[in-house]
Amino acid sequence: MQGKIIRGIAGFYYVHIEGKGIYECKAKGVFRKDHKKPLVGDNVEIDVLSEEEKLGNISVLLQRKNALIRPAVANIDQALVIFAAAKPEPNFNLLDRFLIMMEQQGLHSTICFNKLDIISEEEKARLKSIYEPCGYTVLFVSAREEKGIDSLKELLTGKTTAVAGPSGVGKSSLVNTLQSHTQMETGAISEKIERGRHTTRHTELISIEQNTYIMDTPGFSSLNLAETEKEELKDYYPEFAPYHGACRFQGCVHIHEPDCAVKRALEAGKIHRMRYDNYVLLYEELKNRRRY
Repeated sequence: MQGKIIRGIAGFYYVHIEGKGIYECKAKGVFRKDHKKPLVGDNVEIDVLSEEEKLGNISVLLQRKNALIRPAVANIDQALVIFAAAKPEPNFNLLDRFLIMMEQQGLHSTICFNKLDIISEEEKARLKSIYEPCGYTVLFVSAREEKGIDSLKELLTGKTTAVAGPSGVGKSSLVNTLQSHTQMETGAISEKIERGRHTTRHTELISIEQNTYIMDTPGFSSLNLAETEKEELKDYYPEFAPYHGACRFQGCVHIHEPDCAVKRALEAGKIHRMRYDNYVLLYEELKNRRRY
């Protein structure tokens, strides 16, 4: 049977098989011999040992589309970055850090602003004007009133999506709303997975409908860009890409250099001032960091 690893704890892998449920599996020794380690998100084939107890062995790791390093997961299609549109006001520097992290992992991001019910149309337009010209999809939802959820589900359908965002923005409420209508017996799954009282948070895929998973993970909570080289930072701003190679100086970092195409675009209103100002702040942060 084929399924997807939705969680891995202490050598046990929990494999979701559509229409059948969750099987607790061990990986065959052949993987260790070949230096292969199953990852959350891997599509696998399993041999069932006990249908009654839902036990099995992972026999085959199917080919991966991609594998992220932090967190260590496979076959992620896209990222959903969740922030509140108000209460608390969006911290745009923090939001840009999340987007940079996703760009570094090669993931396309959709920005989802929660708490649609407490902002004006003008504020919606302002938030869109910052991020849509960069190529990001911007959605507005209300987890409390369940508004915009259908549009969000449409975006997620048939994909495995990494969910990121700070605490206090309604991320948990939104994740709960997305999975509230699923046929998957989440209570029973949680009980099975938590057997043995593992207190550490682990990367986990949550099935919200057929072939559709979301991943809420502690791995996206650290936003220290310490391993990013300051010269690379510009590559993670999609709105700078059209001006690549158009500056007077090769290797221009778009800050102090004269005749810079990015700064010309900024003055012409083609790049949002706030995004650019955050870029300069992050560049200075990377430049001034201590190296040990």
